Amino acid sequence: MVGMLGKKIGMTQIFTEDGRMIGVTAIETGPCSILAIKEKSLQLGFDPIKKEKRAKKPQAGYFKKLNIPCQKLIREVVKDSAKEYKVGEQLKVDLFKEGDYVDITGISKGKGFQGGMKRWNWDGGPQTHGSMSHRRVGSLGSSTSPGRVWKGHHLPGHMGAAQTTLQNLLVVKIDPENNLMLINGAVPGHKNSYLMVRTAKKRVPKVKK
Repeated sequence: MVGMLGKKIGMTQIFTEDGRMIGVTAIETGPCSILAIKEKSLQLGFDPIKKEKRAKKPQAGYFKKLNIPCQKLIREVVKDSAKEYKVGEQLKVDLFKEGDYVDITGISKGKGFQGGMKRWNWDGGPQTHGSMSHRRVGSLGSSTSPGRVWKGHHLPGHMGAAQTTLQNLLVVKIDPENNLMLINGAVPGHKNSYLMVRTAKKRVPKVKK
């Protein structure tokens, strides 16, 4: 399994060879510096800090020992046991190729406090004249037995700003010169948010010809 760190640049549209227009997400993928090599994983650093004085002292000392510029993001990814790695080596976007399927993990956009219809896709109450419960919470359960609301009941509350993974996304194009990867469709997070890009863990979907 190959894994790298990246940053969401934004969305755009491109035309395929057969003339179809598709929406794609541009992700700045790498270069990622290898900070540590563990038994089953690699510790990667991404997005160098422009001014070293802005780094915390323990963090600055850690990178000084490695002789690597301070990085904003540090994460671990599962390493490929068939390859040999060195501390300080950089992983670049050319680890992936066009036509690959990847899983992308990021923090979804925060929506704040939302009602049940938006948060849980409730149908809502009657929309007729006289109804007093168009978008309100309805019955929460039984009366005497159990006499309480079950844990995990869908109710209004904070929506978004949670770790989200989208699986089996198609890599449409790779631009090694600019460290860019174009992914078919949308990915979690806002612009300039950090992402983790990994080779698809589950079976890839069949492509219709």
